[in-house]
Amino acid sequence: MTSHLRTLVLISALMGLFMAVGYLIGGEAGMLIAFLLAAGTNLFAYWNGDKLVLSMYGAREVDASTAPELVSLVRELAGRAGLPMPRVYIIESEQPNAFATGRSPEHAAVAATTGILRILTRDELAGVLGHELTHVRNRDSMTMTVAATIAGAIGMLAHFAFFFGAGRSEDERGSPLGAVGAIAMMILAPLAATLVQLAISRSREFEADRGGAEISGNPLGLASALMKLEAGAQALPNLQAEQHPATAHLFIVNPLSGGGMQSLFSTHPSTEQRIARLRAIAGAMGQRSDWTGAATRPAQEHTSHSAGTVPAAGSLPRRAGPWG
Repeated sequence: MTSHLRTLVLISALMGLFMAVGYLIGGEAGMLIAFLLAAGTNLFAYWNGDKLVLSMYGAREVDASTAPELVSLVRELAGRAGLPMPRVYIIESEQPNAFATGRSPEHAAVAATTGILRILTRDELAGVLGHELTHVRNRDSMTMTVAATIAGAIGMLAHFAFFFGAGRSEDERGSPLGAVGAIAMMILAPLAATLVQLAISRSREFEADRGGAEISGNPLGLASALMKLEAGAQALPNLQAEQHPATAHLFIVNPLSGGGMQSLFSTHPSTEQRIARLRAIAGAMGQRSDWTGAATRPAQEHTSHSAGTVPAAGSLPRRAGPWG
């Protein structure tokens, strides 16, 4: 409930910013035009975005005959979550990652890279898939489409301020903004909208982590997976994601390489924060929560698993420690 309330507050903040910018720039007419243009663009993405994204990444659909263990695991977790069986896809990429897309639970798809199938155990992968199914259950695609619509409208209004207002007098424009104010609005309003939109995305990731822990029944399995995925995403580039950075928020960990301002403009909360919350969830579920990290296994111990084959629990060598 807290997470949903936070999302509602952030979307309300976006709408308030949109109305304020529209009022300062051109009144109701400018607001309406910008909102309709942004809504049209994002509604198209909402209805067709799943097909576009899957096509961007060259995802191939699999079934019980081509990837039996992966499809079986998705079906089991979807049943626990009370969801219809989504379509399942595999993406040929060494970077370990996964995402879910689709406008509703009845039109959902879950995609996993070949890299994630190689390095995760079955318990870890169950946590990741549970995370993605939580996005489906919470209709986060719709939430992010609404946020993107409003943020896009704010960006359009800011451009209207520059092209139609910066060179006009205050009397001509009927707005308290001068030329300098219009330029400042063009820069600051989209920046503020982007930061709020990213805050919504990060909030939904925390909620999906909680749902993934509950669906899989193993919060620390998901925590272990996040550590491996973070390391893999930093070491291995995702060329498709670099070419289409607007899709980065779909993945369970950020697939993009970034610089010094990465944390401010990241679509995902820090892995440390996510692991800390998962440890707290494990404690609340009566599981040991003093886990401090996943044991690192050599990569060659995982490479024998083909795409679509999920390592069975206990099939990989164990190490002494909390997982022993």
